[in-house]
Amino acid sequence: MKVKEKKWIRFRIILVTGVLLCGFGTIVARAYQFQVIKRDKLRAMARSGYTGIVSLPPERGTIYDRSGHELAVSTDVSSVYAHPRQIKNKKKACRVLARALRISRRSLYRRLNPTKSFVWVRRKIDPRKAEQIQKLKLPGIGITTEKGRYYPARELAAQLLGFVGIDNKGLEGLEAKFDKILTGPRYELIQMRDALGRPFFIRRTCSKKKTLHNLVLTIDKDIQYRTEKALLAAVQKTRAKSGQCVVMDPRTGEVLAMAVVPRFNPNIFSKYPRERWRNRTVTDCFEPGSTIKAFLVAGALEDGVLYPNSRLYCENGKYKVADRIIHDTHKYGTLTVTDIVALSSNIGAIKIGQQLGYDRFYQYMKKFGFGHKTGIDLLGERSGFIRPPESARPVEQANAFFGQGLTVTTLQLASAMACIANGGVFMKPFVVKEVTDSRGRVQKANKPRVVRRVISSATARKVTAILEKVVSERGTGPQAAINGYRVAGKTGTAQKVDERTKTYSRSRHVAIFVGFVPSQDPRLVIATVIDEPKGIPYGGVVAAPVFREIGLWALNHLNINPSIKLAEKHLRPIQTMSSRPCGKEMGSDKLIRQGCLPDFTGKAMREVLSEAKRLGLEVRLEGTGFAYSQRPRAGVSLKQVKYVRVRFRPPRSS
Repeated sequence: MKVKEKKWIRFRIILVTGVLLCGFGTIVARAYQFQVIKRDKLRAMARSGYTGIVSLPPERGTIYDRSGHELAVSTDVSSVYAHPRQIKNKKKACRVLARALRISRRSLYRRLNPTKSFVWVRRKIDPRKAEQIQKLKLPGIGITTEKGRYYPARELAAQLLGFVGIDNKGLEGLEAKFDKILTGPRYELIQMRDALGRPFFIRRTCSKKKTLHNLVLTIDKDIQYRTEKALLAAVQKTRAKSGQCVVMDPRTGEVLAMAVVPRFNPNIFSKYPRERWRNRTVTDCFEPGSTIKAFLVAGALEDGVLYPNSRLYCENGKYKVADRIIHDTHKYGTLTVTDIVALSSNIGAIKIGQQLGYDRFYQYMKKFGFGHKTGIDLLGERSGFIRPPESARPVEQANAFFGQGLTVTTLQLASAMACIANGGVFMKPFVVKEVTDSRGRVQKANKPRVVRRVISSATARKVTAILEKVVSERGTGPQAAINGYRVAGKTGTAQKVDERTKTYSRSRHVAIFVGFVPSQDPRLVIATVIDEPKGIPYGGVVAAPVFREIGLWALNHLNINPSIKLAEKHLRPIQTMSSRPCGKEMGSDKLIRQGCLPDFTGKAMREVLSEAKRLGLEVRLEGTGFAYSQRPRAGVSLKQVKYVRVRFRPPRSS
């Protein structure tokens, strides 16, 4: 390479480098000028271009049930806004908008105040209406998208979930309790003008550090639905004022369902009276009536002052305490402790309470969770009331022994019964299982927590055996029995206090049933409360059937198989189907001998598998419990059968 060429290359390199350095220096100088020297002036100029800054509702995290079903979600909704200064013909705009949105033309006209730069016309409207307004192309009227809250299951668990306001702020229920956790980043809608004065919008985040979180509940959506359905049917049938039900897992304290009737739709909560919004299972207190006898007996057995077969004289239906006469519904003579609970003798309960002593009774009630809050993760929980020993007169003590003069919540009643069901420990109830981030990663998990031991496991077993007698034909709650399962529980019928006379009403009652199933290995505790049923008010008649219906369905849903021995006692004789290809109506053995498919209905799964294997049949099983249908039907020639589909379910309750 020649010397001249080398010099030329070197010159070009120096020239390009110099140009780049000059350009970069110019950029740095201008940046310093704009961002440091003229910062305040330019900021003022930029702000002068703003015609409005509006805060938009933040997106909220999703609320799921225990299986991942969505109970509350955030959705994109359309809102109509106006820039009054740009509206030339205000009367025409108001007339068209009022007709499209079905709102008052006068109120809209007043809202479009020309001194304001930005106003909302209607927020969170139907998408079809938004599209209709968009097509009108009205000057100064626009549509923007913001986040709204939607409850896909409508009324399901409405009192538990709660709802949010127009700005997506939680107002009731879990939405209010966990508002900070559920609330995501906030956004602003900024209206600006370009160089030609034309308006345009930009969005920006004003809380970048805020992250979105979701809630995973312990609630089972399917059990919740069946609970609400059964409770609603009972309230309507008895023409009751309201109803409540709590379903718990006694082993963990997880609430599987929390139902309140009357219900409401949180998507349109403002159309319902305020009293429907509250979660009555934690906010409303009532006298527990005879259900308290279960816990009274537990304390007496734990202290060893009585035994299940101890005999007490029940005064033939009349017993004087101080200056009052206590009556029983029936004239009982001498009864065992077991019979006193099974037959729900008030006088017998007083005799048990006198043996235990009111001081010890009060202490046990506190241990069972009465008289103070359970600490569940819900707003508005009340503590109930139980009179302390120092202020309880003899008559008040006697009344307390059979459930008068003290108040509880439905959740407290369920939690206390769970204590007997799980072997004597009080588990803290909870409805929020996990808090997750936007990617589904667990940020916080609530684990089952033992609060205290109340009674020994041996005492819990004795009380369980007594409560099983309540559900027997001889007890007060046979309508709570579930075929194929051992059930333990207690009925209660409490008189309500008349607010005018301040005495117990003869026409207003609270019907109660609380129990657990299967009693030998409890998986469900169900507390049902029906407020002011018309007609027969007894808990064993009004509330017990609700327990049975919910329990039967939930046991099948959780794949908890019935006891074959217990179910066989209630099974009706199965008649085989007639008019089969193999001829006349006949039993399974005869069908097999004639080379026909036998009848599997009414048989346990093990029996079906054994018989199918013996015949060399392929069998496909669905469900749990006992066979109730099959395809093909019995009587078809075995030569035509490729496989048999057999469906199972727990036996229907009677």
